Amino acid sequence: MPPVMKPEQVIKGLERNGFRFVKQKGSHRKYKKDGKTVIVPMHYELAKGTLVSILEQAGLTIEQL
Repeated sequence: MPPVMKPEQVIKGLERNGFRFVKQKGSHRKYKKDGKTVIVPMHYELAKGTLVSILEQAGLTIEQL
């Protein structure tokens, strides 16, 4: 199970892997790369299940992030 992370840490990892910010609606930011879409909720911390879902959507492992 991945560690608890802050959304800013996840966003930095996504951007390092080529994802680009598309838009924000409320507290959720959308990032895209090669047809893959990832939604990152801008809460204080991301729940472990949410982080797992983000990694699956992005096609990344925690090490790649």
